[in-house]
Amino acid sequence: MGGNAHWIPASWLIGGLVIGVSLLGFRLALPLNKKKKRPIRVYMDGCFDMMHYGHCNALRQARALGDQLVVGVVSDAEITCNKGPPVTPLKERMIMVSAVKWVDEVIPDAPYAITEDFMRKLFDEYNIDYIIHGDDPCVLPDGTDAYALAKKAGRYKQIKRTEGVSSTDIVGRMLLCVRERSTADSPKHSSLQRQFSHGHSHKSEDGSTGSGTRISHFLPTSRRIVQFSNSKGPGPDARIIYIDGAFDLFHAGHVEILRLARGLGDFLLVGIHTDQTVSGKRGSHRPIMNLHERSLSVLACRYADEVIIGAPREVSKDMITTFNISLVVHGSVAEDNDFQKDKANPYAIPISMGIFELLESPLDITTSTIIKRILSNHEAYQVWPLLFLELKEL
Repeated sequence: MGGNAHWIPASWLIGGLVIGVSLLGFRLALPLNKKKKRPIRVYMDGCFDMMHYGHCNALRQARALGDQLVVGVVSDAEITCNKGPPVTPLKERMIMVSAVKWVDEVIPDAPYAITEDFMRKLFDEYNIDYIIHGDDPCVLPDGTDAYALAKKAGRYKQIKRTEGVSSTDIVGRMLLCVRERSTADSPKHSSLQRQFSHGHSHKSEDGSTGSGTRISHFLPTSRRIVQFSNSKGPGPDARIIYIDGAFDLFHAGHVEILRLARGLGDFLLVGIHTDQTVSGKRGSHRPIMNLHERSLSVLACRYADEVIIGAPREVSKDMITTFNISLVVHGSVAEDNDFQKDKANPYAIPISMGIFELLESPLDITTSTIIKRILSNHEAYQVWPLLFLELKEL
């Protein structure tokens, strides 16, 4: 029995040694075969001037090609040299890009063209694996490809450009809207519209076409809305904050008020007013972007958890109950801040319930601010010389 007592531990000891050696061998092999993967970091740059849902979709596609997306925002000086002065300064463009939910890191003052030195900096300092750009050509003033070096290095990947929207198109829509306030339609005017806008006029109930804003034909598919949407809803005890508005020409002022609103609760629900509601309050020349375009821009913002596409202007008791809204907020800087003087105050019910708060807007920017900037620097902006040539003939 004593022999057995010695034998059993010995057998277990031998087995243990065998297992230990096997495990040791496994552990030695693990760093070679099962090495933890480093996240794939991709880089995309751009001017991101008058940022729109097309820019956001490009960033979404770029992020899908890696694990982390680093975005370079081109400096004001570089944009001025290559394209003319930007409508939105670097500070505002940085706010816009940083707020896109697919962006992990932002590099300010990026060069317009990727030089050898900057590319090396991307690879060595920022650990970038691939440089991303859309399938539309990016040609420098000297006629060369801005991404030639990245392609030569074998570190270039391409995404599909979002059709139906561009900064030039949006500028065209703005200019047409401004012009329509004082000029009737004419054949020359129609020619101008076709050149600078993919849009159409609002139609009245009798089917006639008025001189309202030219808004895009763009209609999103359910797939695109899902791509931009968040997958999670509010928790059972979530404090839900509600903010609504037009969010036309989505800009840094919008982003900052959404950031402020989101910080007041656990879930931010954003109501996007219909085109008809916006036109009724701000004139037939508005909105510049249609309901679906405005909704996608807000959905792309990391501070918005969910949107109501086509929200009513009046916040009703039924709406507050249905969405379990804890607080309704509105920014102090807005184009329709005369609501308190209106006989039909859209926030009358949340005010009476004691769940309304007017927030101090961090930035004094509205959609009209952006339009005024376009008008003020028209001579330098690239589309204006041709526009003025035609407008003078009207």
